[in-house]
Amino acid sequence: MTEPSHYWIVNTRIPNCFIDSTIRTQAVDLSLTPTLQRDRLFPCHLEIKNGLVASIVPNSPDSITSQIPTESLPIVDAKQGLMVPCFADLHTHLDKGHIWERSPNLDGTFQGALKGIYRDCTENLNWKHEDLYRRMEFGLKCSYAHGTKAIRTHLDCPPHQFETTFQVFRELRDKWKDKITLQAVSLVTLSYFETKEGEIFADAVAEIGGLLGGIAHMIPELDRYLSRIITLAKERDLCLDFHTDENNDPASQTLRLVAEAILKHDFSSQVVCGHCCSLAVQDEETANQTIALVNQANVGVVSLPMCNMYLQDRVAERTPRWRGVTLVRELDAAGVKVALSSDNCRDPFYGFGDHDLLEVFTMGAKIEHLDTPYDNWIESVTSRPATLMGLADVGKIGVGQAADLVLFKARSYSELLSRNQRDRTVFRNGIAIDTTLPDYAELDDLIFH
Repeated sequence: MTEPSHYWIVNTRIPNCFIDSTIRTQAVDLSLTPTLQRDRLFPCHLEIKNGLVASIVPNSPDSITSQIPTESLPIVDAKQGLMVPCFADLHTHLDKGHIWERSPNLDGTFQGALKGIYRDCTENLNWKHEDLYRRMEFGLKCSYAHGTKAIRTHLDCPPHQFETTFQVFRELRDKWKDKITLQAVSLVTLSYFETKEGEIFADAVAEIGGLLGGIAHMIPELDRYLSRIITLAKERDLCLDFHTDENNDPASQTLRLVAEAILKHDFSSQVVCGHCCSLAVQDEETANQTIALVNQANVGVVSLPMCNMYLQDRVAERTPRWRGVTLVRELDAAGVKVALSSDNCRDPFYGFGDHDLLEVFTMGAKIEHLDTPYDNWIESVTSRPATLMGLADVGKIGVGQAADLVLFKARSYSELLSRNQRDRTVFRNGIAIDTTLPDYAELDDLIFH
């Protein structure tokens, strides 16, 4: 059966933050239910033509009969289902993914995770081309089926590994370019960039169109290391992406030091910092000073609620005392762009996950209290990460935009976040795709050898 190139999706609900204000103004006389008012959802119909959103019509009592040519065009009835743009995943680790059974982290600690990755990658030399390619593509298959359009992955880059990893990344980026926009960030210790090999490595990152990044540790040399990586990024016109403060030590303030370095060196390209967990255990004055600097430096922050809740404050045979996540509400209130992302998936850092940004948003809303009201927090897995990735065509719903949409049967946020929504419909260029997930058995020969 040929997919229609021109049709309507009627009776859907889209979060207000994705609807142009002029369209909402046209609908001032709409009588909204308490659910629509509380959840800030806009009832409307979408015209899809040649893969684009051709028009958005408020769902008034007479809109179908007066404004939609129902007799001549096919109609998809959303039955008041909630619709969002396709997702953007700002912080992942595709190269680590799906090795849990091969290298489990049985004590669940951060140190146990580091040892597990080192054992799998370096000691056992598992990360050969085929192994990396198939595991990373498995993650892409999951992401695509769930409705993700863009992914930024951090890539572990020990000297023996990075050439193979970069080659796999290039191949997958090219293969998947029509489905998922794929970005890469180097993941190394920042001291590496002070060496001659580190400068050559920065050239390799630039060659694949990646971002410079690494792990910021609270050490006396950090200012010097930050100055060096900023210089390398400026020379190569690259953006920066750091792992910062992934711990519960109030004295760990690498997020602040990154923001200060960005301001000191007048670095104008986009910078993102992930985790930022220790911000939540600092006194209010210290935290607020850091937040103000982060906003001034235009640094984006990405919270990884699932992985950080799982790893942080883990002590054997003791219940964790805190949730492990950063101050997302306070950062957002200060004007900082805050995103939520998936981080690790079925590896020693996080033994669960399925590359599903709806799951990330669901868990984030519960862990970080992003409900009552939900406000615009759905942007944290759509338009905000897309903006931080420099992608103007991702995470939006608008006339003239690609019809890359995710439609749920859920009619409200409560319904959306109460079930896994595996029956969602994902539209890419206006066409509903196959959302069948890959079978775990695809990787059995790699994992159970």
